[in-house]
Formats: sequence, structure tokens, C-alpha cells
Amino acid sequence: MKVYKFGGTSVGTPDRMKHVAELITADNEKKIIVLSAISGTTNTLVEIGDLFRLGNIDGALAQLEELRATYDPFIQSLLTKASNKKIAFKIVNQYFDEMHRLIHQPFYNQILKIIVINGELISTHLFQTYLNEKHPGSSGLIPASEFMYLNESEEPNMALISAKLESLLNQNTAYELHITQGFICRNCSGGIDNLNRGGSDYSATIMGAALNVQEIQIWTDIDGMHNNDPRIVDNTKSISNLSFEEAGELAYFGAKILHPTCIIPAQQFDIPVRIKNTMKPLAHGTLITSNQNPETVKAIAAKDGITAIKIKSSRMILAYGFLRKVFEVFEHYQTPIDMITTSEIAVSITIDDPKFLEQIILDLQKYGKVEVDVNQTIICIVGDMVAEQKGISSEIFKALEEIPIRMISYGGSRNNISLLVKNNLKEKTLKSLNSHLFNL
Repeated sequence: MKVYKFGGTSVGTPDRMKHVAELITADNEKKIIVLSAISGTTNTLVEIGDLFRLGNIDGALAQLEELRATYDPFIQSLLTKASNKKIAFKIVNQYFDEMHRLIHQPFYNQILKIIVINGELISTHLFQTYLNEKHPGSSGLIPASEFMYLNESEEPNMALISAKLESLLNQNTAYELHITQGFICRNCSGGIDNLNRGGSDYSATIMGAALNVQEIQIWTDIDGMHNNDPRIVDNTKSISNLSFEEAGELAYFGAKILHPTCIIPAQQFDIPVRIKNTMKPLAHGTLITSNQNPETVKAIAAKDGITAIKIKSSRMILAYGFLRKVFEVFEHYQTPIDMITTSEIAVSITIDDPKFLEQIILDLQKYGKVEVDVNQTIICIVGDMVAEQKGISSEIFKALEEIPIRMISYGGSRNNISLLVKNNLKEKTLKSLNSHLFNL
């Protein structure tokens, strides 16, 4: 068995949804098909929820009706039989009527989570209706809310997921295709929850790990991970193979094609992950496995919105416990650290979440002088044992001769070298590194 996940753009139009159906029915392999919401739906549902939260009921209802109207031509184009169109309209109206009812209730936070999952519920029901029209008896719908559970730490409850998912599959052994939702889950109390943005990728790898499948395929609108940002750098190339460690570094440090968390379950259970292009299904894509493939550099990624914080203090000299106190400040405000460099009298740290920046600065000032630089970008150079390869550092510094570097993290990981530059230097940095590292 394999798990296939299709994102919002892959099911974003009736023609694309039909194309996905062709892809998954091209052979007789058993598959779990994980779908995102139709592109644009989740963003709109979040906006509707925000309007409701702010008390703008009329605005929320008006936007809800606008979204409902977009599904009418979608259904008309997707389905041929009048009976199936009737089923589809009934399903869509039921979900929108329920959201309409929720918005007329007093607001509470759980309603936001209930509203936002409707995108996946609608897309999977429409897709299943289409499959029944074209390939009757080949597929069944299994609700993610019946097997995708989180534990008390808000992590996947793998034992429970595995047991419940296997039970559902055993009840539907006649089907080759099992359609389900990404993103949707239940928390440890049993309430409806979600895996946050990018959660459909995460859903797919959780399911694949829970069932120990042959392969997990993430289908998107680009032919695999590229060796640089194709929006900025010309003539980038798809990477054929990556290790889990390399893919995780790239995903965390800016490669938008893959959500950072989704690598974790696949890596833990050693399930290969393949990234494929829905529009170019014959392309190899990128295969992510536990195999190590030593090369000088595999790829470069950039992560924007970084804040650099320097704490300078003479008390740091020979003082054990200083770093612990600094880290405890970030722990207290639940703010993760991306990069860290130290000298004899100073420590520099980067964060990507400035929510508690003012409070963090106040607390850090107890230990020394604090300097803050905003609008920074982390440039991550990734490869297996890249920090240990001869000549890499000299090529990097040649590429950056005219670019001021705020921080460097070298040797903290065998798989990446990270640099911090001002955001307005990102494009120049990516292009220069690309020229020196890939066009030798």
C-alpha cells in the first residue's frame, strides 16, 4: 500500500480533480488518498472565522455565501450525471448550512477549528462523488476524525492512529482506494482539532508511518525540491535524492514545498517520501530516504522574517550557567531558537517568532546589553556532511566577498551551514552562492 497526498492546487479546479482521479486509478495498487481543501478555501474560512471572532457576523455570513457560490460551477463542471450533481449539491449545502448555524451561535474558540476543517471535508466528498461516477465501487471515504488523534503533548498518538486506521481499512477491504482528509484530527480530549498549516503533508506521513506503507507520495505543483529558490534564481534543478536529514533542514529553513514536521514520522519509521508534480506525473521528482548521498552541496534555501538578538556581557567570561539563564528566557516565552553563535563576551541568537520580543528583551537585559536586528534572512546551505567537505567554506566565502554576514553557524549540523544576512541582500546572496556552488 502507498499513501498519496494531493495539495489544494492539485484539486483546485474540476479538471485538476479529474486529473488526480486518472493518476490514482492508473494501476491496481491499494492506496490511501489524502486531500487538502480546494485552493483558496482554507484562507477564506480562516477569514470568515476571524470576522466571526471580531463580532462582524454580517461580514462573516456574506463571505460564507460568496464561498458557497464558488462551488456551484465547480460541481456542474466536475460531474456529468444529474443524480451525482444532486448528491454533491446536498453535501456542500449541508456543510455550509452547518457553518451558517455556527456563526449565529455565541463565539467560542473551538468554533474556529470546526469552521476551518470544512474545506477538506467538502473536497474529499466531491472527489469521492466523482470517483463513484467514473469508477463505481473502487473507493470509499474514511473520515480522518475517526482515526487521527493527538496525545497530551499534541503529538500524533501513533499506537491509537494505527489501531483505528487498520480497523477502518479492514472494514472496507473491497476498496482499492481509501479517500480521507489531511489537516483534520482530534485532540487528546476527543475534540475536533487540526494540524495547522501544511498539516496535510503531516497527515500523509503520519498515516504512512502508522501503516508502515511502501511509500508516501506528496503530489504538488512543482517537480520536487529544487537546489535553490526558483522564484529568485534562474535555471534551478530538481534534486533527485535527499536524505531525511537534508530534507528536514531544507523544509525548516525555507523550502516551501514540504512542511518541516512532515518528515519526522517518515524518518522515525523509515518510510520513503517521494515529492511528485501533478502536472508532470512522469517526472522523477525528489525521493527522500534514509540513504546518505555525500555530495558537496545539494541545495540552498532561505528563511525570511528573522530577528537577531545579541546579549553582550563581561559576566559571561568563564561564567558557567550564563547560557542556561539566556535559554530559560526563550523557554519561558515558548520561542524557538534557529541559530546561535557565541564569543567570549557575547551570544547571538535568532528567532522567527517576534510575538514576545519586547518581554524577551526586558528579561535578557538583566544579564547584559541587548542589541536587536530585525528584517534578517537565514540562508541555509544543505548537503550530506557538507560542513566536512573540503573546499566548501572557501567557495562560500568567495561568493560572499561583497555581502556583509551577520552570523554564521558552521559545524552545528553535518547537513547544513547557515548564514544570516539582511533581508534586502537575500536575492544577491542566493544568486552569488548559486553561481559559485552549482556552476563551477
